[in-house]
Amino acid sequence: MPRKNPPHPGRVVYEECIEPLDLTITEAAKGLGVTRNSLSRLINGHNGMSPEMALRLSKAFGGSAESWLRQQINYDLAQVQKKESQIRVAR
Repeated sequence: MPRKNPPHPGRVVYEECIEPLDLTITEAAKGLGVTRNSLSRLINGHNGMSPEMALRLSKAFGGSAESWLRQQINYDLAQVQKKESQIRVAR
């Protein structure tokens, strides 16, 4: 069952992958083969997890690409559920 308020997946990347290895954002970005800006935007919650980034994270830090993407889906769904009462639809 999804958590009510899951963290942004970028926070998970930072706290569980980058920080324990004592990497800088620049070093992690280089290892992932992405720009520093791209990784920084993910970590700071400005961008979501893309399928390509999920695959890169899977190769670099383990876990499946699907599990990385699932974190983004859970986060996005939790965000929209916070404003569910404002969403009007007709059946």
